[in-house]
Amino acid sequence: MRDLARNRGFKFLELIRFPLCNFCKRRSYYKSSLWGPSVEASLSSVDEKPHSDLIVGVLRRLKDAELGINYFRWVEKVMNRANSLQAYESLLLLISRCKKFDRLGNFVEEMTIAGFHPSNDTSVEMISHLVTARRLREAFNLIQTMRKLKIQPAFSAYTTLIGALANDHKPESSDLMLALFRQMQESGYEAKVHLFTTLIRVLARDGRADAALSLLDEAKSCSLEADIVLYNVCIDCFGKCGKVDMAWKFFHELRSCGLKPDDVSYTSMIGVLCKWDRMAEAIELFEEMDSNRAVPCAYAYNTMIMGYGMAGRFEEAYALLERQRTKGSVPGVIAYNGLLSCLGKRGEIVEAMRVFDGMKNDVMPNASTYNTLVDMLCRAGKLEAALEIQDEMKSTGSFPNIVTVNIMIDRLCKAKKLDEALSIFNGLDRKTCLPNRYTFAPLIDGLGRQGRVDEAYRLYEAMLDSSEKPDAVTYTSLILNFFRSGREEDGHKIYKEMVRRNVPPDLTLMNVYMDCVFRAGEVEKGRALFEEIKSGFTPDARSYSILIHGLVKAGFARETHEVFYEMKRQGCAIDTLAYNTVIDGFCKCGKVNKAYQLLEEMRSRGFRPTVVTYGSVIDGLAKIDRMDEAYMLFEEAKSTGIALNPVVYTSLVDGFGKVGRIDEAYLVVEEMMQNGIRPNLQTWNCLLDGLVKSEEIDEALVCWNSMGDAGCVPNLVSYGIIINGLCRVRKFNKAFVFWQEMRRRGLEPNGITYMTMISGLARAGNVSDADRMFEKFKATGGKPDSGCYNAMIEGLSVASRAEEAYELFEETRLRGFSVYTKTCVVLLDALHKADCVDKAGIVGAVLRETAKSKHAERSL
Repeated sequence: MRDLARNRGFKFLELIRFPLCNFCKRRSYYKSSLWGPSVEASLSSVDEKPHSDLIVGVLRRLKDAELGINYFRWVEKVMNRANSLQAYESLLLLISRCKKFDRLGNFVEEMTIAGFHPSNDTSVEMISHLVTARRLREAFNLIQTMRKLKIQPAFSAYTTLIGALANDHKPESSDLMLALFRQMQESGYEAKVHLFTTLIRVLARDGRADAALSLLDEAKSCSLEADIVLYNVCIDCFGKCGKVDMAWKFFHELRSCGLKPDDVSYTSMIGVLCKWDRMAEAIELFEEMDSNRAVPCAYAYNTMIMGYGMAGRFEEAYALLERQRTKGSVPGVIAYNGLLSCLGKRGEIVEAMRVFDGMKNDVMPNASTYNTLVDMLCRAGKLEAALEIQDEMKSTGSFPNIVTVNIMIDRLCKAKKLDEALSIFNGLDRKTCLPNRYTFAPLIDGLGRQGRVDEAYRLYEAMLDSSEKPDAVTYTSLILNFFRSGREEDGHKIYKEMVRRNVPPDLTLMNVYMDCVFRAGEVEKGRALFEEIKSGFTPDARSYSILIHGLVKAGFARETHEVFYEMKRQGCAIDTLAYNTVIDGFCKCGKVNKAYQLLEEMRSRGFRPTVVTYGSVIDGLAKIDRMDEAYMLFEEAKSTGIALNPVVYTSLVDGFGKVGRIDEAYLVVEEMMQNGIRPNLQTWNCLLDGLVKSEEIDEALVCWNSMGDAGCVPNLVSYGIIINGLCRVRKFNKAFVFWQEMRRRGLEPNGITYMTMISGLARAGNVSDADRMFEKFKATGGKPDSGCYNAMIEGLSVASRAEEAYELFEETRLRGFSVYTKTCVVLLDALHKADCVDKAGIVGAVLRETAKSKHAERSL
C-alpha cells in the first residue's frame, strides 16, 4: 500500500514537471482523488519550497478546481505564508474555467485580506466565464462582492455583463443593467453612446419608456452626439411597445440634428406604423422613401407587404409585389413568407396555396415557407395536405427538418389528434431527423391531458433514452396530469425524480405543483411548498393566490388576510385573481366588511371587479342575512355590464329563502329565466329549502313539479329537503312516497334523511316500516340521534309494542341520549297496559328524576 501511495505521489510530480503538450496527454492522472498525504509527502521530497513560477505553472495547467485548491493550500502550509498575487489570480482563473463559481467570492475576499486585488484582466475573465455559463445573477453578485471589498472591476467586466443582460429577456435584467451602469459612473468610467443605446433599447423593450427617455436626456446632457444607430433603436423600440407618437418624434428629430434617415430608419418607422394599424401614415412614408430611390429597398418592400397582409389588404400587397418587379427587383422569399403567414392567420388556405404556387416564378420556397404552410394546414385540420407539402419539400431537395415535424406534432396535439401525432413521431427517420425536446414535450402534454398518463410517462422515458434532457415544462406537464388523473403519489414521484436529475424547477412548475397538492387536500405539504418557493424564488401573485385559495378550501380562511398583507409587504404585483381569491377568503370566514374594503381598494387601483368578485361578496352578505346590501351589489354588477352567472343568482335565492322573503326569491328566479339563464339544481334546491322553512309545503310541491318540467333531475339533497318539509307538516305518508321514489332512482339517503323519515313514520303510526328502516339504518353504520330514538319509542308504545319500546328506551340511555318527558309518559302508559310492572317502575323512576332535575333548574 505504501508503494502504491508513493507511486501516486510521483504521478502528480510527473504532471507538474512535464511540458504542457505531454501534460495534456496525461489528463487521466490528474483528478482531485489523487490528492492525499502521499502526494504531499512526495511533493515535499522533491521541492520543499516551491518557487512562484512553478506554483503558477501548476495552477495554469490543472483542470480540476478541487485539486488546484488542495495544491494551493499545501503551498501555503509549506511556505508558511500567503501565496503570491500571481498564484491567487491563477487559482481564480482555474476555478472559473472549471465552473466552480460558488468558490470565487470566498477566494476574492481571502485575496484582499492578503493585501492583493485581482487585475483587470482577471476580473474580466471571471465575468466572461460566468456570462458564457449564463450565470448572470452570480456575475452581478461577484461584481458587488468586489466593490464591497474596495476592488474596482474593469470597464470591460461591466460592459460584458451589461451586454449579456441585454439579451437575457428576464424581468430583473433591466434593473441589474441600470445598477451596473450607475456603478460604472460612480467608478469614474465614461459611458459611450453605444452603452446608452444598449440600455435604452432594453428599457424601451421592457415597456419602461420613462426610464429610457430619462437615460436619453442624460446622454444628451453629457454632450454625447446621438448617432443614427441610437435614433434607429429609439424608433424601433418605442414603436414596438406602442409609443408610436414617440417613435415619430425621434424620426423627425434625427433630421433636425443634421442626420439623414437611412433605410433602417424608414423601414423601422414603417413597420411600427403598420403594426399599430396606422396604414395611411405608413403608406405616405413608404412612398416618400421609394420616390427618392432608383433601386427599391427590399427590406422596406418586405415590411410594407407584411403590413398590407396584417391589415388584410391583400390586393394592395400583390400590387406592391408587381411594382417591385417592374422596378427591376425580384420579390424575395421573406416577402412571400410574410404574406403566406398573414393569409394563414386569416384562414385563407386556398389563397395561400395560390400565392405559394405563384411565388415559384420569382423565388424558390425555403424551409421556412414550407413550415408556414404545414403550420396553417395542420391548424385547419388538413393533415393529408400537410403531408403532401412534406413530400414536395423532399422532392425539391429541402428535406423536412425537425422544425417541420415539431410544427405538425404540436398542432395535432393541440387539436387533440394524438394518434396522428404519434404516427408522425413513430415514422421519423432517426438517421436524418432526430427528435428533440420540442418534439417530445407536446406529445407528453397532449397524452397527459387526455388521461393517457402511462403513455406520456413511457414517452418521457424514451426522451431520456434519446439523451434529450427534459426541462421544467415537461416535468410540469407530467406532475399536473398525474394529479388530474387522481394519481397523486405518481405526481410526487415525478417531482422527486426531477430533483434527483438536477433539473432546476421554475416558478411556474412550483406554482402548479403547489396548486395540485392543495387540491388533493394535502394542506401541510402545500404550506411547505410555499416556503420552498420563498427560499428559491420570489413568489408572484399566482403563488400567493394558490396559497390563499388552498387555505380557504381547507377551512383556514381566517389565515388568508395575513398571507395577503405579506403579499403586499413583499411588493408583489397584486392582480385581479389575487384580489378575488382574498375577497372570497374573507367572505367565507364571515369578514364581509374587510371584503368590501378590498373591493373598494381593487376599484381604486384600476382593477375592474369580475363576476367572481361580485359573486363572492354577494354570497358572503347573503350568508349573514344582509340581503338588502347583497341585492344592491347585485344591481350594481348588472349596471356595469357584467354577465352574471347562475352561481350569483343562486346566492340571492338562498339568502332570500333563509330569511323568509320567498316572493323576492321567486322574483330572482323569474329574472334569471327572462335573461336566458337556466336555473341549475343548486338554484332549485335553495328555492325548495326556503319554501320548506316557511312551511309553504304546497308551494314547494309545485316548485318540485316545475323543476321536473325544466328538465332538472332532483338529487339526494332535493329529496332530503322535500321529505323533511312533508314530515314537518305531518304529511308522513306523502313523505314516504318520495322516499320510495328516491330509492327507485338508486339514491342512497344520508343520515339526516333517514332519521327524518324514521321519525315521521313512527309519529304517523306506520311503526312496522319505521322499525325496518330504523334497523337497516343501524345495520349500515348509521347513528340515530336523540330525536329519532324518542320518536321510535313513542311509535312502538302507541302500537302496543311495549317490550320493544322498553328495549329501545334502555339503548337510548346507554348511548347517553336523554329520553323526553312526553316519551316517558307514553311508554309508562304502554307498560302498565302490558302488565310490565317492574319495567314501568324503572321508567317511573327515570320520569321522577327528570322532573326533579327540571325543578332544580327552575329554582336556580
